[in-house]
Amino acid sequence: MTMKLRGNLGGLLAAIVMGATTQPAPSHAAGLLIADGGLGGVLEIKEHNVQVTINNGIAVTKVTQVFHNTEKRQIEALYTFPVPKSASVANFSMWINGKEMVGEVLEKQRAREIYNSYKQQRRDPGLLEQVDYRTFEMRIFPIGPEADQKVEITYYQELDFDHDTATYVYPLATATRKGVDSRTTGKFAIGFDVKSAVALTELESPSHGKAFAVAKHSDTYWQANLETTGGSLAQDVVITCRISRPKTGMDLITSRSSGEDGFFCLTLTAGQDVAQKQDSMDYVFVVDASGSMADSGKLLLSKDAVAAFLNEIGEADRFEIMTFNVTPNLGFSQLLPGNAANKQRALEFLSTQQARGGTVLQPAISTAYKYAATDRPLNVVILSDGLTDQQERAILLQQIQKRPGNTRVFCIGVGNDVNRPLLEQLAEDSGGLASFISTGDNFERQAKAFRQKLMRPFATNLELKIAGVEVHDVEPTVMPNLYFGAPVKVYGRYRGSGTAEVTLRGSVNGIETKQTAPLEFPKTDSANPEINRMWAWHRVNRLLKDADRNGDRSPALPEIIRLGEEFSIVTEYTSFLVLENDAEYQRWKISRKNLERTANERQAQANLQAQLDGIRNKALANLGPQGAEAASPTKPRQIATPTPVAQPATTTPSVPTQPATPSNSKQSWNIGVPGSSPVGPLGVLGAAWLLRRKRKVA
Repeated sequence: MTMKLRGNLGGLLAAIVMGATTQPAPSHAAGLLIADGGLGGVLEIKEHNVQVTINNGIAVTKVTQVFHNTEKRQIEALYTFPVPKSASVANFSMWINGKEMVGEVLEKQRAREIYNSYKQQRRDPGLLEQVDYRTFEMRIFPIGPEADQKVEITYYQELDFDHDTATYVYPLATATRKGVDSRTTGKFAIGFDVKSAVALTELESPSHGKAFAVAKHSDTYWQANLETTGGSLAQDVVITCRISRPKTGMDLITSRSSGEDGFFCLTLTAGQDVAQKQDSMDYVFVVDASGSMADSGKLLLSKDAVAAFLNEIGEADRFEIMTFNVTPNLGFSQLLPGNAANKQRALEFLSTQQARGGTVLQPAISTAYKYAATDRPLNVVILSDGLTDQQERAILLQQIQKRPGNTRVFCIGVGNDVNRPLLEQLAEDSGGLASFISTGDNFERQAKAFRQKLMRPFATNLELKIAGVEVHDVEPTVMPNLYFGAPVKVYGRYRGSGTAEVTLRGSVNGIETKQTAPLEFPKTDSANPEINRMWAWHRVNRLLKDADRNGDRSPALPEIIRLGEEFSIVTEYTSFLVLENDAEYQRWKISRKNLERTANERQAQANLQAQLDGIRNKALANLGPQGAEAASPTKPRQIATPTPVAQPATTTPSVPTQPATPSNSKQSWNIGVPGSSPVGPLGVLGAAWLLRRKRKVA
């Protein structure tokens, strides 16, 4: 189906289309396609395909669109869309003269100057910029008279994970520009391939339910697809996948090209057994009721989330509820027991609150600190979009450092139009956590999972040491507390290869513990190239956070720009630029780093897809007539690379289906924790530390 998008006098045209119903109806989109120049125009989106591959805790989202210019004149198209949570744009491509041209990342101002120089010549450039912490913009010029323009954007993101449930959100409920008529009808399709090392027990969509077609091909590989025409575009697409058991321990994956320093990612997870202790605690819920919370029903979403959260509080807990805009508004002016009557009073108080006024968070946090008691931990839970004045950011970060000793701050970002960097930093600096809720997710599930996180951290004062290979540039530089349901990921670089002794120290239930196990860091590993970019993305974010604590980003900008150009990371200071042909890149002396990186990643994705095809074909072999012809294998699909690039040999080491014993294998270990049995279900705050090496994508 072709979607026609007619411009108004301002030249604004809607783009992204998705719906949950089958009847065409006007609706609101998240992305906007703008025929720039102020003259209006008519554009069509002939194709809009979204493919998501979820593997190893990282989702790769590829969005392919074909724009058609129905005018008999050239136009410049500006496509603006929201930045998904924890997302890093990995590639931006345009098809020029029938050939895919892969973009390269440059310093933002230089990229814009080169782009504008081509506009004057009316030649083909493309530009993708991060405008701020929440918005990307893609410029394409020219789209010729009655011509098509195909573009592809790929981005990576780490999934939110609560105990045994991972959540993916495709953000559609965020308008990147206000006052734009983005109503349209049409077709939207999105497909998911979900692979897990641990058996999957459920794949579902809290946002769209049975509108998704779900297929289980094996215990570790599921698919889901949604295709709709018309309906509401203002609802996020949410997918959750649940595994069969808590995943307790530490996993290692690596990536390395021959002759270069390698990359690694260690994921540390506390399992279900640490969630058994239910200590009574104090809570102060701080709900943003400023004017920005009226957008997209964010205040109503906050009220629903608090109601679900209160349902998880026990009578031994105590709580206070407050709202704020320019000043705090208290519900009780004291901490009250978490009984049914007090919960009802809190809900009645929230029902009277309206979104209005500005956002000044600092007085609300200061007021919340007053509820700290010496004999009980205090959890300050902030529900907000974080859209506070930029000048208040440094004050808030300083205030977090002055909190009472037994107080932690937890931030819940409401909706997609949120200041994620600020909310994450406020939580991290207090030893707490940040979480983000979408209108399409399940409040009860989210509240229960977050309640478990708010218990005493499973492990504190964590230190990780690796001996046997030279490790450097580790992110984060200081390990955070480990909570149930909130894995800690550690990225880094390494030199050398072979077996290394990995030592983890920390405090569990007030008892110092130290665990050591051997893990292998290979000389080459081409199966996980996505962690290279994720390491650089985390490093860039850490540099920005450190700079914001000091109130000045300028000293960090040279390194941020270097990392962006080296690893093809789009930031507020770097942009993707697509030129007409290879000769134009050479003319501007632009290195084709992303071209090679994209080819490597596509090859790894093709290898993974071949594995998935094999699993699916095996599942289908038992359907229909059973014969030699019916059971013959199908040729795996191929993924085209933009230009042939030399590839290192792909290693596919075998991984046992059952954990081997330490005496004859370096694949996995069961290690006891102080105060617990050495193997099997553990007691209060106990855990079995399962350390598993993964040299390939599981």
